[in-house]
Amino acid sequence: MPPSRYNASVVNIDSGKTPPAPFTLLDHTADVGIVASGRDLAALFAHAAEGMFSVMVEREGVAETVRREVVVDAADREALLVEWLNELLFVVDVDRLVFRRFEVVECTETHLRAFACGERIDPSRHQLKTAVKAATYHMLKITGGPPYRAQVILDV
Repeated sequence: MPPSRYNASVVNIDSGKTPPAPFTLLDHTADVGIVASGRDLAALFAHAAEGMFSVMVEREGVAETVRREVVVDAADREALLVEWLNELLFVVDVDRLVFRRFEVVECTETHLRAFACGERIDPSRHQLKTAVKAATYHMLKITGGPPYRAQVILDV
């Protein structure tokens, strides 16, 4: 398997291996997939957001000057993950913000309240990578508990 262009571990979707890091990127034709893990749902959702933003920007170069509250609700935990990631993408598009860190303060199977920490996009300072259009339901799954593991495909 070729090395990832996103400086993250890449795993084959069918390998069945548990990722050693809080998130890894999946090798997926025309899209990017994330496998995130966490000791609880709050950590899982934070790690999935970190994974998504690692596709979009070099997170180490993002300062934490803005702290944006994000609240989402959905029918189940899989839908909640998609809603969470897509709400973050909405904030990126509308407010031109990019995030480095995520503090999930409330998380159930159907509700999430969190703070996304980052700053306004500055192309002269930020190393922007791949634009993510949306988190999708394709191949979406959350397993375990605890610890949890999630797989989500991003439309790029």
